[in-house]
Amino acid sequence: MYIYDEHDHLIIQERVKQFRGQTQRYLDGKLKEEEFLPLRLQNGLYVQRLAPMLRMAVPYGLLSARQLRKLAHITRHYDKGYCHFTTRQNVQLNWPELAEVPDILAELAEVEMHAVQTSGNCIRNVTSDQFAGVAPDEIVDPRPYCEIIRQWSTFHPEFAFLPRKFKIAVSGSVDDRAAIHFHDIGLQLVKNDAGAVGFKVLVGGGLGRTPVIASVIREFLPEKDLLTYLEAILRIYNLQGRRDNKYKARIKILVKALGAEVFAEKVEKEWARICDSQTLLTDKEISRAKSFFTSPEYRELDDESVLANLSEELKNNRDFANWMQYNVREHKVPGYRAVTLSLKPTGIAPGDVTDKQLEKIAELSERYSFGEVRVTHEQNVVLADVCVADLYALWLEAKSANFATANIGTLTDMICCPGGDYCSLANAKSIPIAEALQREFDDVDYLYDLGHLDLNISGCMNACGHHHIGHIGILGVDKKGEEFYQIQLGGNSGNNAALAQVLGPSFSRAEVPTVIKTILSTYVELREEGEEFFDTYQRIGITAFKEKVYAKAA
Repeated sequence: MYIYDEHDHLIIQERVKQFRGQTQRYLDGKLKEEEFLPLRLQNGLYVQRLAPMLRMAVPYGLLSARQLRKLAHITRHYDKGYCHFTTRQNVQLNWPELAEVPDILAELAEVEMHAVQTSGNCIRNVTSDQFAGVAPDEIVDPRPYCEIIRQWSTFHPEFAFLPRKFKIAVSGSVDDRAAIHFHDIGLQLVKNDAGAVGFKVLVGGGLGRTPVIASVIREFLPEKDLLTYLEAILRIYNLQGRRDNKYKARIKILVKALGAEVFAEKVEKEWARICDSQTLLTDKEISRAKSFFTSPEYRELDDESVLANLSEELKNNRDFANWMQYNVREHKVPGYRAVTLSLKPTGIAPGDVTDKQLEKIAELSERYSFGEVRVTHEQNVVLADVCVADLYALWLEAKSANFATANIGTLTDMICCPGGDYCSLANAKSIPIAEALQREFDDVDYLYDLGHLDLNISGCMNACGHHHIGHIGILGVDKKGEEFYQIQLGGNSGNNAALAQVLGPSFSRAEVPTVIKTILSTYVELREEGEEFFDTYQRIGITAFKEKVYAKAA
């Protein structure tokens, strides 16, 4: 993983010192609320429903054991003993004291972490595939390019005050696990016919009030041109993006208004002007970035022989066999697997993790995965480099720490924003809906029979829970001061990118589990052999689901 140099350390230390002074002036009454607002946002600090919320960056989802232990210490001493992993691979504290936030930032700096640009109208945390570097279907490891973008975009003076927040995702695999179609800029690493590395560039995706699938504006961009081309895109957006209406200020609105072809023409024209600038990447700089993401010291193992040693446990222990099937993925190196630790046990808000659990994850990473973990978009944690021979021992330890729920990719592995329990923007609570569904669908055989199914829950139209791109999406809405929930079907975040359609009128909280049960029963009844939910929905459309749900509701 990337290691700070003296410049990184100095920059972050100076930012902490600067914000400490700003915070003290605000507390002393020397800075007005409207003056302090942009300063705190640029340091990841929000004011939520009940307390401040601090969002800490986890660039492309990568954390070390040392950083996990620091997060455990921070949650224990400055919060209520737990934190929350988000869909942007960040970490949030929900209960910090405003006066102590500079101290938290100083402690983060000790382990090469920060909260810079995790909020505000700037380029946010760059995200990627949680299996980067180990996925068998990987074309090129995206992490060095994510790091290059991070260093370029952090404190970039031209892009510090954009019309609205700006999000970039990079995928390096055949299967898109980074949701690049739903970002302001999505980058797909590719190789051309000559074997040269480059990027397919997508622009103008996003969720929120106006969900849009991104448009491809360039099929192949040579890797050395990465930053100059991104700069051209940002400049067009900065110059022509709307600033008079925050609901129409995202780049997706600009691309839609101009049309993708016209927007691409403007970018190409601007790029032609700056393509030979100082931000043109050199082979030396690309190699420097890649040097931080070398493979660990894998042992030479025979996949079949190490798997054979697990045959007895797999045959005699159904829980372990289920965990192997759902939480363990193939690895590019024989004898190794990538393991997802589930943060979705019933009764726990998806993505929440305690201080003691953070320390346990750190311990597991050191024992089984070279001391590193990855935060996922689905609000789980991945140990990317586990020896097959260690899987049973890991499972036993994960089980004791409540990390071994064998539900990855199933209905109960749901994405859920904090909702009205915490967020001042939310129209409705999300966490009670998640728990009600976890309890309603606790039959693992039924879950496994349903197959792969993404269920996403958001407490408002800002779509932090990605409800637009769940196979089943749930959106909290306000109806005359009461909480109701709108159901959407048919979204997809991967290669076959799709936006969900609204099923119809919304439902009360008590009705939601029954509605979801009816939707699933309809799917089971109408699916063809081998079909998963998204396949069936694409084949039959929304009408059959609507008829069943509202017939029952009537």
